[in-house]
Amino acid sequence: MLRKTDFFIDGKWVAPVEPKELEVINPADEQPFAVISLGSAADVDKAVAAARRAFESWSVTSREQRLAALERLLAVYTARMQDMAKAISDEMGAPISLALEAQAASGAGHIKAFIRTLRDYAFEAPLDERNPQERIVHEPIGVCGLITPWNWPMNQVTLKVVPAIAAGCTVVLKPSEIAPVSSIVFAEMMEEAGFPAGVFNMVNGDGPTVGEAMSRHPGIDMMSFTGSTRAGIAVAKASAETIKRVALELGGKSPNIVFADSDLEAAVARGVRHCFNNTGQSCNAPTRMLVERPVYDRAVGIAADVAATVKVGNPAEAGDHIGPLSSEMQFTKVQAMIEKGIKEGARLVAGGLGRPEGFNRGYFVRPTIFADVDNDMAIAREEIFGPVLAMIPFDTEDDAVAIANDTPYGLSAYVQSGDQAKAQRVARRLRAGMVQLNGTGRPAGSPFGGYKQSGLGREGGKWGLEDFLEVKAVSGWDEAAG
Repeated sequence: MLRKTDFFIDGKWVAPVEPKELEVINPADEQPFAVISLGSAADVDKAVAAARRAFESWSVTSREQRLAALERLLAVYTARMQDMAKAISDEMGAPISLALEAQAASGAGHIKAFIRTLRDYAFEAPLDERNPQERIVHEPIGVCGLITPWNWPMNQVTLKVVPAIAAGCTVVLKPSEIAPVSSIVFAEMMEEAGFPAGVFNMVNGDGPTVGEAMSRHPGIDMMSFTGSTRAGIAVAKASAETIKRVALELGGKSPNIVFADSDLEAAVARGVRHCFNNTGQSCNAPTRMLVERPVYDRAVGIAADVAATVKVGNPAEAGDHIGPLSSEMQFTKVQAMIEKGIKEGARLVAGGLGRPEGFNRGYFVRPTIFADVDNDMAIAREEIFGPVLAMIPFDTEDDAVAIANDTPYGLSAYVQSGDQAKAQRVARRLRAGMVQLNGTGRPAGSPFGGYKQSGLGREGGKWGLEDFLEVKAVSGWDEAAG
């Protein structure tokens, strides 16, 4: 069993102030495979002090120095990609192929994208050509507290750590205690890449203790959090006492609008598989499929057929199957939501309660589809975070938009139509931070984030970098003086 009970503070691996060990569970077999320590407010104090010392020098490094450090990190990360994929698969149950090709790969992709952003970003510029003596300067905000989730560990760690450091900030990272091993591997990479002591610090722990201490800490200038809306509210409340900036990437209940003029077979199959990807544990998953009524029954049949082909399997084995949910708590929650959907009167057309056939242990669930869902049902309003799809009929374009927007969330939305003008018209009306038309992917550097209770701010590209920058206006600037 792995023993990883130290924290990375001020360039060194150090023991916690007060040891409090926690076993990390492999969700495929419900057995512990690693031991970490949960930190305390005292550990946060040490990490923040180190980050504040390091900020004095790191914040004034040149763009070239920071680029060189990130290039070294990319090289180390790429060399250890297999190690990262294994850690992610063991800790949160992602099948090893997904863990390598999507989960771990997303981290390398974000490092590359932020290197490009940093290389081209204008940290200083005149206000405009009419006001050359008004200089707009972007400066690092300071010490940043970063809290990341278990569902896409390296996607979120690199979306926060890399732009913060690229901006000239120093950081304290608290990964999820459910999936901490990948972040320990990442800390080893930061150490090997040779970042100065205190630029990057990592303290393991839970939200109510370490997360709360970070959010309230007067030495932290900004909190960036990804997780549930409930926990995001707690971070924002605790951070308000010191008026620190807060960036939040929270939940979603994303609509996928399928019009009758779309390529129905492809649109429905794509939507089902996207919903079930990563065992449904993605905040931007298209979990509500809204289908135009003339093709609704056919779409339900297609969806049920596709669900029957989705395999559930051991995450240690290569393949395109889905793995278990990440934890016993998540398994219990998803089972309760499936039961609630049945009691609410939705029509179960695939999956249902219990483990899939052949599994008597592990947090495996049956890929589940409900038809004839009303948007007022709990399964249409609450983020389930499992492979559960709710199918809802609609009659008109206005009806589709109204149902899609009738949610407290606003992270992602998806539109399927053979009429590009209609797809664009609907996209403009959807209250979501990201809209994807007809299965189009999102390129590197595109802003990730949402409206309403899905969060504050955007991650990725120049928007992700600017989250960690203050804006200063300097009047009376003489360009000739240098």
